Formats: sequence, structure tokens, C-alpha cells
Amino acid sequence: MSKRRRNTQSAADAAPKRQKVRDIFVHRPFEGLTDEAEWVALRELVPAASAPLRLAPDLVERYGERSVTLATVLPMAWPAMTRPDGRVFIGLQRHIQSGDVSRDLAAALLSALETTPGGTVSVPALPGPGPRLQDVLEDGPLDVTMHDGFDFWLDEGATDDPNVKASLERANASVYPTVRLAAAPAAYWCRVPEKSHVRWVLSDNEDAALNALARLSAAGELKLGEDTKFAGMFRAHGVLVPVWDLPVDREAAEWEAPLADFAKRYADALSEDTLDSAARRAKQGLLGRQLTLR
Repeated sequence: MSKRRRNTQSAADAAPKRQKVRDIFVHRPFEGLTDEAEWVALRELVPAASAPLRLAPDLVERYGERSVTLATVLPMAWPAMTRPDGRVFIGLQRHIQSGDVSRDLAAALLSALETTPGGTVSVPALPGPGPRLQDVLEDGPLDVTMHDGFDFWLDEGATDDPNVKASLERANASVYPTVRLAAAPAAYWCRVPEKSHVRWVLSDNEDAALNALARLSAAGELKLGEDTKFAGMFRAHGVLVPVWDLPVDREAAEWEAPLADFAKRYADALSEDTLDSAARRAKQGLLGRQLTLR
């Protein structure tokens, strides 16, 4: 063996071995949180919204009463950022994620709390085992604020910088009109070019929800109205999200009553135990129109 090869091998033997971090997939990452469906909606459906979060008591004892804000998305899809005054922002929609979104968000929050206020937050792509949202937050309903744009990112006077202003204008241009509906939890109306939709995140067990929708389909009761169409469903983070196509010229408020009526029909269908032959056939049709969002 040559001297060079011996030296290379010795250096390799002496170098510490990097521990491999295994990814873990959690099918229903927000399960156990009071507003599970709302977390899913903000993660997958809503362009610009925020909600205050409360730290678990042990984190308050360690870091103090820090202001923490959940945001649908942050600049450059950052997982987290801190302000010089100590405020923390956590981004739900981000470019890099592991198989457990709850663990990702908890890791981002803990990293932000450890970061010097105003500093750049470093968050690992694969955080490995550790605390999840259910461990680091004081659970409760989300107090969601809808925004027309992303101005809530910035401190007062920040848009005086022309570069910041231009970046904000580009981000705001991507936001389509979205309204949170009162008729059902985690239900949102939106208008995209040439179409409007209602999308409702169901918090029920996926199989039970699918069976209820199949019963409604067999009975011809899936529409929100005569001029609407049941477009299909998404699967997102272990729950179902039915979607309706709507006339583009009608506003969000006009769908409160139809959605409330549908929610009542859905609750009645959910309480049933069996599927008849028509509902079983309808279920197969619904499965054929189902997409998945992780």
C-alpha cells in the first residue's frame, strides 16, 4: 500500500462518522390538535393568512412570553424568521419538508426561539425524532386572520426600500381572492382565473368521510346548488377535502347558506353505519376522482 493511500485511509478512519438521519412519514401529522382541519387548510389551500400561537408552559418558562405567529407562507418560503424585538414567525408552506410536517414546524419553532432576535434561523431539512407541534404549543382553536397580501411580513417603513417593495408587490400579485366561510369549519371560497371554488377540509376519519360522501352521491345530494358541480376531492395530510366548482360571477357570501345545508346533509350521512349497493358504486366513482396532497 502506498504512503498516500495509507494516509488517506488513516484520515478517513479518524474522521467522525456522520450520523444518518432517517425520515419518518406521518400520515396525519396534525391529528390531536383542536383545529386539525384548519391547520391543513392553511397549509394547503390558503394563500395569505396568519394566526397567533401560544407556547407550551415549559417553553414559556425557558424562553419567556415570546410572540409567535403562524403564517401560511414567509418570504422566500422560509420555515421561520425572527424580528429584532423577539417576535417569531413560523411558515406553514415551505420548499423543503420531511415526512412529518408537525415535527418540521416544531423544529422550526425551537430553532427560532434559540436564534438571536433578528438573526437568520437555521432549520434542518430532516430534523429527526423530537418534539412535535402537539408537544411545543398550548393547544386551542386557531384565531385566523385573512390577508389580501403579505404586508403583515414587514415592519413599519420596510417598504421604503425599493427592493423590498418590489419583492412584496410580486408576492402580492400571486394572491388570489380567498374568503373563510362561517358555515363550516376550515371551509374556504376562492376565485381563480375563470373559476370559483368552495373547498372544505373534513376533520373526520378519512374512510368515514368517504362513506358519507358516497351516500350523498348515491342520493344525488353532493352539489351545493343547481348551478354548481362537485369537482372531486383532495387527500391532504390524512383527511379529505371536497371541492365544488361554482359560477365565477357570484361572491363568497352567497355560498354560506348552501354550504350550511350541505354540512347538515353530510353530518346525517356520517351518522349512518352501512353502504347500500348504490353508495358502494358511488364510492368507487369518488375514488377515481381523488388526488393526494401530502
